[in-house]
Amino acid sequence: MDRLGLGGVDTRMRIVVTGGAGFIGSHLCERLLSLGHTVDCLDNLSTGSFNNTAALEKNLHFQFRLHDVTEAIDVDGAVDAVVHLASPASPCDFARMSLETLSAGSVGTRNALELAKDKRARFLFSSSSEVYGDPNIHPQNEDYWGNVNPVGPRSPYDEAKRFSEALVAAYRRRFGLDARIARVFNTYGPRMRPSDGRVIPTFIGQALRDEDLTIFGTGDQTRSFCYISDMVEALARFLLADAEATNGRGCPQASGLDGPINLGNPHETSIKDLARMVIALTGSKSRLAWKPLPVDDPKLRCPDITRANQQLGWHPQVTLAEGLKATIGYFRSSGG
Repeated sequence: MDRLGLGGVDTRMRIVVTGGAGFIGSHLCERLLSLGHTVDCLDNLSTGSFNNTAALEKNLHFQFRLHDVTEAIDVDGAVDAVVHLASPASPCDFARMSLETLSAGSVGTRNALELAKDKRARFLFSSSSEVYGDPNIHPQNEDYWGNVNPVGPRSPYDEAKRFSEALVAAYRRRFGLDARIARVFNTYGPRMRPSDGRVIPTFIGQALRDEDLTIFGTGDQTRSFCYISDMVEALARFLLADAEATNGRGCPQASGLDGPINLGNPHETSIKDLARMVIALTGSKSRLAWKPLPVDDPKLRCPDITRANQQLGWHPQVTLAEGLKATIGYFRSSGG
């Protein structure tokens, strides 16, 4: 993306990214900087890491600030866009950080929206496929309201995201805020935590240690895995769409790209097939070991990305085999 848009208008933006030191957040910061924008990264490092953004510290257009989004967000000067990613997002965090997760999706979202409103900035919220719960329709499109257990073990994350979406929609209606909702499906790649609890880092870690790969239930349940470079491209496109027309500043009206828009890979893979692929790609001696399926674990998860394709011109490019090879390489080099 050229920094100068139509008619020579400067389209460089100052973008605040909450949760910017996390897995997806750090990659998005990197992508936005590569497009010539200035990034203010806010993170309390509860699940993020300084290591994720260490390479960005040399960039004069990047600034890290240790901050918890449940506290009011005060940023000096003009801001063109706010991206709210801050939230624990792994199954192992749902019980350990249940209250923090709910706070990030309520108080934190409100604070991020207030910043966008005060600065007349565009707002992008990173929601989740978890708003669909254990879906009754397949694949899931954006008009589906979901099947969520509001008091189950996954509910702190599911309901935090659902509440956040309602809050974003309310700000859009009340204040005319250009506020966009992205529903992010399973994403993987370098910088995931080895102890993340999600299936790909778990399988890779077990395979590299020649341990049995743990399959919950029959292993026939499916997921759709999107490689991180594809996901950040989608998020960047969604955020920056119409930026040339508005210069990213003073966006009091919704753009028509408010969403929600599903972002994910529509290629569906069973968990047991994923496990066998990881074993083959790592050359591991691991076998498969079965355990009971956790409560409320979705049986099927696959996005309908028609809207993303039509409105953003986006479709994932990285195959699962290619992405797994790169992720395995990262875990090998980092000792994961």
